[in-house]
Amino acid sequence: MNMEIRGPLELPAHREDIELTTADGLTLVGELAVPEEAEPVATLVTLHPLPTAGGFMDSHILRKSAARLPALADLAVLRFNTRGTTSPRGTSQGQFDGGAAEQFDVAAAMDFVRERGLPRPWLVGWSFGTELALKYGRDHDVEGVILLSPPLHRATDEEVAAWAGDHRRMIALIPEFDDYLRPDAARERFRSVPHLTQIDVEGGKHLWVGESQTRRVLTEIVAAVNPDALPLPTEWPTARSSAE
Repeated sequence: MNMEIRGPLELPAHREDIELTTADGLTLVGELAVPEEAEPVATLVTLHPLPTAGGFMDSHILRKSAARLPALADLAVLRFNTRGTTSPRGTSQGQFDGGAAEQFDVAAAMDFVRERGLPRPWLVGWSFGTELALKYGRDHDVEGVILLSPPLHRATDEEVAAWAGDHRRMIALIPEFDDYLRPDAARERFRSVPHLTQIDVEGGKHLWVGESQTRRVLTEIVAAVNPDALPLPTEWPTARSSAE
């Protein structure tokens, strides 16, 4: 019997608990999920929402990316807790630094991708994670960045404008009813980066709650990174449920 792919359903993949070591000597905890029966065609390096507001590597869009996309789109998905952040996987060493020292966390993740030989890395940031992608993504060998609900609180106008003329792709998903940055304001704030693709999501909200919003976000991620995998199936013959 086929099962509908929704909520906490976890599709087959090889999943490995990992540790990242930062240049300032911290150990960060995370997980790597890769396709069970194929080599990954690309890699998502995910950057979670604000830890002081409950964001962590298991924030639902990132967890569902790891639960679904290795099987549905042949993607590797790397998730980790930035410094001082706790999840069921454990607690990363250090303390939250407002996006400053977190540059070392991003670098540690990219070092891991390089050491493992993971292909075609993309940074996928959500909320606070978009600030890290914008501030530090240009320093690393990535194919592009995907920004989910960017608030643009910490990334300055100068840091955004620094992406102008960069060959890497930039895609921003802007919810119609975002709490911080809605479509018209986003167009103005990103005006300095003409090649950015802004996708306005009708009915979308900052936290992307609900299966329809989850599917929309995952579809847009796959459309950027591995469009040959579209359309994403909505059913799977076998799967197991993981805890929310």
